[in-house]
Amino acid sequence: MSAPVVIIGTGLAGYNLAKEWRKLDTQTPLLLITADDGRSYSKPMLSTGFGKNKDADGLVMAEAGAMAEQLNAEVRTHTRVTGIDPGHKRLWIGEEAVAYRDLILAWGAEPIRVPVEGDAQDALLPINDLEDYARFRCAVAGKRRVLILGAGLIGCEFANDLSAGGYQVEVLAPCEQVMPGLLHPAAASAVQAGLEGLGVRFHLGPVLASLDRQGDALQASLSDGNLIQCDAVVSAVGLRPRIALAAAAGLDVNRGVMVDRQLRTSHANIYALGDCAEVDGLNLLYVMPLMACARALAKTLAGEPTAVSYGPMPVTVKTPACPLVVSPPPRGREGEWTVEGSGSDIKALCREACGTLLGYALTGAAVQEKLALNKELPALLA
Repeated sequence: MSAPVVIIGTGLAGYNLAKEWRKLDTQTPLLLITADDGRSYSKPMLSTGFGKNKDADGLVMAEAGAMAEQLNAEVRTHTRVTGIDPGHKRLWIGEEAVAYRDLILAWGAEPIRVPVEGDAQDALLPINDLEDYARFRCAVAGKRRVLILGAGLIGCEFANDLSAGGYQVEVLAPCEQVMPGLLHPAAASAVQAGLEGLGVRFHLGPVLASLDRQGDALQASLSDGNLIQCDAVVSAVGLRPRIALAAAAGLDVNRGVMVDRQLRTSHANIYALGDCAEVDGLNLLYVMPLMACARALAKTLAGEPTAVSYGPMPVTVKTPACPLVVSPPPRGREGEWTVEGSGSDIKALCREACGTLLGYALTGAAVQEKLALNKELPALLA
């Protein structure tokens, strides 16, 4: 029997690649390996579950067995790859060697862990996958007060969602505005005001000095001397692409696993996509680039080498308290920002001196202009 195509990871990247490839090749053996339970779900839904009153099971679209049947594949769950041997086209699961025809790394990114003083370090809970989400829902069952570490995109989405779910939310982050590096300050102010309208309280500037247990509750001590009493803490300080196994196998890595426009790593027959991949220098932790990569790589694996291209990639942030769509300017291109509107309705545009639109941040009613503006945006990878 011929060696299978092997995909490591059953998140959006792994399963969507498998689906796209099966449209083109229904018979070549396919093996998916995952460290979790292999259930199919949409990761962006993790930050809408409380508002919709959905537990982890309620976010599941298909069990691993159903996905195996749908994809004519073997799905090995709760299985950790311990090494990759590119020279012999095989990987290792402990002492077991598994040969591959092509290997695709789709193992995503892991939460950045913040070192914290105090006796409740284990109470810092990331929500990066379905199992994390189930763990966190269990931790807040019957509780009211949640502290979120991080005011980036994910922190703000969880702040909105938990507030909608009836929780009292406070956000702590060592920055001057929400979503720094992503949002123009005027748009950031609109989003923060929208979340504050839900009752979210922000502590921007200080860091978490220590976290201690106080009976059934927790006490967060901030670097500015303030104290926050809470029942649970979400750690949303960011994600780091998983690269350790790739680096140990001799693959080129930088921020992510480095791949070219055909998603090839520095070794033949090994590819990467999704949050772990740095595509032609871009590591974009969003769904739209992931889907573009899945479609292109499926063609390559089916025998038609295809370079991925990224058109404009605006990001819709799930903050219904203040709707937000943002398209950051492409790397290496400088422009001037102009801001129109007031209150929750902000249109911030970045243009080059010649007038070319490079990016935007739209909040509130201004979000309605995104389709017209998208037509003006440059491609990220033409």
